[in-house]
Amino acid sequence: MTLIKKTFATLALSVAVSASNAAETLKIGIAGPQTGAVAQYGDMQFQGTRAAIELINKAGGVNGMMLEAVEYDDACDPKQAVAVANKLVSDGVQYVVGHLCSSSTQPASDVYEEEGILAITCSTNPSITSRGYEMIFRTIGLDSDQGPTAARYIADSLKPQKVAIIHDKQQYGEGIAMSVRKTLLDSGVNVVLTEGITAGDKDFSSLIFKLKREGVDLVYYGGYHPELGLIMRQSSANGFKPQFVGPEAVGNKAIASIAGEATENLMVTLPARYDLLPKNKAVVDLMKSKGQDPTGPFVWTSVAAVQAMVDVISKVGSDDPYKVAEGLRGNTIDTAMGPLTWDTKGDLVGFEFGMYQWHTDGTGTQLK
Repeated sequence: MTLIKKTFATLALSVAVSASNAAETLKIGIAGPQTGAVAQYGDMQFQGTRAAIELINKAGGVNGMMLEAVEYDDACDPKQAVAVANKLVSDGVQYVVGHLCSSSTQPASDVYEEEGILAITCSTNPSITSRGYEMIFRTIGLDSDQGPTAARYIADSLKPQKVAIIHDKQQYGEGIAMSVRKTLLDSGVNVVLTEGITAGDKDFSSLIFKLKREGVDLVYYGGYHPELGLIMRQSSANGFKPQFVGPEAVGNKAIASIAGEATENLMVTLPARYDLLPKNKAVVDLMKSKGQDPTGPFVWTSVAAVQAMVDVISKVGSDDPYKVAEGLRGNTIDTAMGPLTWDTKGDLVGFEFGMYQWHTDGTGTQLK
């Protein structure tokens, strides 16, 4: 009998120690594309999140806990994103930085809301936060803001004669393209062609023929950089050189390697260059020490997401996701992106996109 009691006591102590160790670590899930055509954006997201976690842990963590990054690849695919979301649930993760692609964030957020997981995304499609969800936030503006920013610049500064709106028929690409189209039409700009392409296509000769036939002098593209880079390169090779304009998902170094000299025709809407702020030197230095590029916009949306989570966890003295969500909504948190305030839907208040001219070296110059 004594041996049995000692055995149970040992088991109980073991369970208690395990529970104590578990409580000393707070898991932060990172969900985004590590593979696939837009993995470059995922690199920004994962590297930014890792950098934020490393620096917070070096400073002592939060409420006696160290942060642990738990990484998941959704390949920017909606079905895989749902599988990732369910894996996060089974892994006991209660905080997520992600997803990145709107078409992945939308279905995954259904799981997070149902399971009480707090997610902060850098997806821009407005419908993600229009459903009244309690646990979904973002650290970037909306396509309904980004689209009009681009459209107003097109109408007021570029003054094209004939515009074509092209998109990749996906939630993000089509959503922002239609936002631009609406604002252009409301501004009296002549939109002569609106057409969708298929993501992954390589030959755009028929599209370019249509654009040339319509006499288009400006093309707005909604989607990601691989397709736009090919459209630009093939257009230039055919002697067709309209002004190209696109959203933040085309503004990266890779598009220059695809489009070559045609990159100089590109204008892009992007968040501010947060890597240039003196307050972010520690993140920049850490990333550079690892051979990483700290300039990407999704680096900073991810850094800010982790910082916001940790700030509220510290303030409320609890890692209960519902309490943290309550602490985020309606309050202002100081982050690498500056002071951020979330409205009742989980959207940022007053976020602004800038307009950039892209170059063949893969960098951008801010125009406005």
